[in-house]
Amino acid sequence: MGGFFGAVSHRDIVSDVFFGTDYHSHLGTRTAGMAVWSPEGRCAREIHSIANIPFRTRFEKDLPDFAGRIGIGCISDADPQPLLVRSHLGLYAITTVGQINNADALVNTYFSDHGHQFMAMGSGRVNSTELVAALINECEDLAEGIRHAQAVIDGSMSILLMTPEGSIVAARDRFGRLPVLLGKDGDGYCVSFESFAYQKLGYQTCYELGPAEILRVDADGFEVLSPAGKDMKICAFLWTYYGYPNSNYEGVNVEIMRMRNGEIMARDEVARGSLPKVDYVAGVPDSGVPHAIGYANRSGKPFARPFVKYTPTWPRSFMPSNQAMRDQVAKMKQIPVPELIEGKKLLFVDDSIVRGTQLQSTVDFLYESGAAEVHMRSACPPIMYACKYLNFSRNNSDMDLLARRVIRELEGDEGEAHLSEYADTSSERGKCLLHAICDKLGFDSLGYQSLDGLLEAIGIDRDKICTYCWNGKE
Repeated sequence: MGGFFGAVSHRDIVSDVFFGTDYHSHLGTRTAGMAVWSPEGRCAREIHSIANIPFRTRFEKDLPDFAGRIGIGCISDADPQPLLVRSHLGLYAITTVGQINNADALVNTYFSDHGHQFMAMGSGRVNSTELVAALINECEDLAEGIRHAQAVIDGSMSILLMTPEGSIVAARDRFGRLPVLLGKDGDGYCVSFESFAYQKLGYQTCYELGPAEILRVDADGFEVLSPAGKDMKICAFLWTYYGYPNSNYEGVNVEIMRMRNGEIMARDEVARGSLPKVDYVAGVPDSGVPHAIGYANRSGKPFARPFVKYTPTWPRSFMPSNQAMRDQVAKMKQIPVPELIEGKKLLFVDDSIVRGTQLQSTVDFLYESGAAEVHMRSACPPIMYACKYLNFSRNNSDMDLLARRVIRELEGDEGEAHLSEYADTSSERGKCLLHAICDKLGFDSLGYQSLDGLLEAIGIDRDKICTYCWNGKE
């Protein structure tokens, strides 16, 4: 996915942009960039791969080259950015987070007016941020251009850009699938996805953008260029997995939601009489841990950590890019506590089950370490659809998803007509899905949080929450 951070102030903001962007590193692992406008009118810009080296390490050596009172930074799982753009709207730097499903159609439409061109990447594909800039430039001012871009994009797009005149323009995506917040200190303002990122830098939240809302921000204040829309579909997966524990979205803290979610899972299992007899409840590190704590507290089963992750050498889950090496790294990171595994019946709570590849290696590792039983719980429903809005994973096909592959194995093409039944694990087809996954991955039992339970844990109006990856509903 990705995240961005920007700041504009009466003082130098380089360290704020550096640390604020670094605090979004949990949202992406491919590329990152910083752009800062100097008082002399020069835009210093650096873009690096962060596939194997964290943002902080990559950019520390660049800091002496940056100086200025306005800057933006980004973490991206999409394309290299921020970009520097010159058009009839003037010179500006731009970064984006989102997904464009109709990129080819938009490019072809742009080409229909002869004389237009894009810089192509190695694959021949157009950088999505460059495409967004081209859409913005079709209009007569930045706000109109952003509204136009968001209207014609099939998918989702949040936008942050800065001008040499000393202002930042921030736009939340059309349906507010991701948050965009404004922080304030005594010298200026910042724009961020994550509130904790700027709170550590001395800013306090002063405004939260609504869906499709556009702000212009300078060191002295901010103004609304385009008001918020009425319809919101913020992504539920932010609370389930992607959000950092001390983040707040729409007033709901991530860590508290996860513990509450685990409690609801255990409550419902106790009510059904399906809670297995286990020695310990544990979380699949790291994001599964608070779900597991809630589950343990409600079920009365002791919480433990039968294995821990060794992170000093390999601090991030998604690198390196080679799948075989990623699998090996995942294995090397898992350090068992034999006294909590050998001969024990264990129940693990994971934040989600996507492809199942890493979970399979975890289960194998536990049995190899002497576990008597391994029961698995997912803190969200079976994932049936690859996200088409936020580029949450590298999965390009629904058939990359474990649940969909197993349904195909059970019923072939016929299963596609019954996805809603399979998603309900209390139905006959849902129970068949559970049994088939248990057989495939070696669990002694498997349970998924229900969609109702997940929405109860989040606790805001369910009509404002996107649940597409579970039920395919827009």
